[in-house]
Amino acid sequence: MIGFEDGTTRSVDEFLQRGFTNGFLVLHRGRIVFERYLNGLARHKQHLLMSVTKSFTGTLTGILVNKGLLDVAKQVTHYLPEFAVTAYRGATVQHLLDMSSGVVYDESLNEGSHMRKALYAGWYRQHLPGWPRTYWELMLSLDKAERPHGTRFNYRSIETSVLGFVLQQASGLSMADLMSQEIWAPMGAEEDAYIVVDDAGFGIAGGGLCATLRDLGRFAQLLIEGGAWGGRQIVPQSWIEETRNGKIELQDDDRQLLPVGAYHNQWWIEDAGRRTIWARGHGGQTVYVDPDAEFAAVKLSAIPDDVSVNQCWIDDRVAVLAIRAALSGC
Repeated sequence: MIGFEDGTTRSVDEFLQRGFTNGFLVLHRGRIVFERYLNGLARHKQHLLMSVTKSFTGTLTGILVNKGLLDVAKQVTHYLPEFAVTAYRGATVQHLLDMSSGVVYDESLNEGSHMRKALYAGWYRQHLPGWPRTYWELMLSLDKAERPHGTRFNYRSIETSVLGFVLQQASGLSMADLMSQEIWAPMGAEEDAYIVVDDAGFGIAGGGLCATLRDLGRFAQLLIEGGAWGGRQIVPQSWIEETRNGKIELQDDDRQLLPVGAYHNQWWIEDAGRRTIWARGHGGQTVYVDPDAEFAAVKLSAIPDDVSVNQCWIDDRVAVLAIRAALSGC
């Protein structure tokens, strides 16, 4: 039984049902110790990952840095000179990785917000009068800054999409081809993955990836193994360690909502002491990785819009930590 913050105790099955779960996978010491599919999801079916995609984009960045194709200390305009007319002038690639640029971007879904415009340009692919038709057009419209770059963390999905364009420019590949060539094929994924694109064909780097539960588990195991798979170093171990050591701390108002300690390289740092990393996405998508415990958990969900996603994430964290403790004693 798992004890939750509201004083209740639930079995794993009850936790999965109450958490609107479609799929749940637990790995320990390189083995699948639990795997469950619900609500029509099956082993060979892909599931939309939403912002878990961001952590894949961050991982791709580390791969390109290791290949000498990208320097995170360089400014965004070094790779995307067109952005000199935007508020991203002066921001570095590392600022994108840590979501610490000072660019004004309304992440809410309020009418007329930047995020709503992104949804229409990318997800819905509906063109409203005066609204951007593509992500590129939306980014070029961001001409206001609210603080100096690097001052503080501020979660904005557009930062990852700008990063996606940087990766495409540095590599000469689309997001889909880059993901396939550098992660999916080398790690021996069981199934194809897909990525949502806008009308210009840009793969939405901040939330468009679709993949199976097991392939997410395979990705998590790759990180546990220090980035090596089948005798090949796919993700630089130094990048994984540097990410886990990230100290981009959240402000107090962020901490009140999110059960995490920090953010770095497009990953949430769940526990800065244990250096556990956590990819999370809207609707309750989770990839939790604790390399020291040789433990990972993947949860795919469909949390309704009228339910608190933050509370579900808090419950997910409690459950995952309880399962880890039961398996590894820590």
